[in-house]
Amino acid sequence: MASDPTEQLRRVAAALINVISRDQEDLEKLYGKVWDTEELKRDFEVLGFLAPFVFVIRKTDNQKGSLTFQHLPRFYFGFEEFHSDNDGP
Repeated sequence: MASDPTEQLRRVAAALINVISRDQEDLEKLYGKVWDTEELKRDFEVLGFLAPFVFVIRKTDNQKGSLTFQHLPRFYFGFEEFHSDNDGP
């Protein structure tokens, strides 16, 4: 199996995100729009997870991108668009 050069960075990022469980209101103050799991399924097609990131296609315009997520309570935030077909999964 190939090694993942991002694994250690992602582990640190996930640990930092999950040190404090923030509610939706706090996350919105920090990151703008926040989705719970049902809203995520409504607005995005999920392509894959590499914690603390989820790779998605936004249903309204087929824009590929990524969201960051915290574990508990599970919220998704910080949508970042991919700008070419070479970005993302």
